[in-house]
Amino acid sequence: MDARTVCALLNRIREQKPLIHNITNIVVANFSANGLLALGASPFMASSENEAAEAAKMADALVLNMGTVDEAILKAMVKAGRSAIAHGTPVIFDPVGAGATPYRKFVAESLLEELKMTMIRGNAAEISQLIGEQGEVKGVDAGDLKGNPAEWAKRAAKQWQTVVIATGKDDVISDGSKTFLVHNGHPILTQVTGTGCLLSAVAGAFAAVEKDPVKAAVSAVTFYGVAAEIAAEKSGKQGPGSFQMEFINQLALVSEAEILRHGSFEQIE
Repeated sequence: MDARTVCALLNRIREQKPLIHNITNIVVANFSANGLLALGASPFMASSENEAAEAAKMADALVLNMGTVDEAILKAMVKAGRSAIAHGTPVIFDPVGAGATPYRKFVAESLLEELKMTMIRGNAAEISQLIGEQGEVKGVDAGDLKGNPAEWAKRAAKQWQTVVIATGKDDVISDGSKTFLVHNGHPILTQVTGTGCLLSAVAGAFAAVEKDPVKAAVSAVTFYGVAAEIAAEKSGKQGPGSFQMEFINQLALVSEAEILRHGSFEQIE
């Protein structure tokens, strides 16, 4: 695949406007919904156990984000996930803060054992926790990394039979046999709450229009990184608040020409 694949899938999202069911956390729900709308997708923020299965049945992709999970949300996630899988709908899992507390470790492992995920999207430290490694998780953020994120992503993909997106300085995408590095993005993303969570939702939108989860994942991360680079350039030195607004703009405005010019990824094995 190349940058033309990214353009083709972006156009497909903007034409089809897939419905993305999010069971996400209270910190990022608005940001994620606005980001999906800017991209061209249609967000459905339904987290009640009473409608989770029906919402997932209607959706084109399901995104499960455990950022502020509790027992009721966990039950809703399981119901939605079972429904999505039964109807052939891709499921994207964001293990926010996995390993930061015993409860988060329990939730992540419970969902992975219960549901066959299409993709897992987390920072490199969170991905390491899913395979028993010790990448440092500081609250919901990555701390010091003493290991190889590409190797962690590959091992996690094999262990959980899925496609893994491990974000960091370079983002890693692996299905256990094919592994890609995406070089796009900007450090200011780490200064805005919810940019990782929104990436998980964007990955859901790409998975909704592309059956090959590796192509969908690489395309989502590349598009997202290009949008961040352009937003950082346009907002200049005004700070993360201005970047956040411009980033939403660029999710809507990024063109094929900009993706072809700036998109940067490679297969490493």
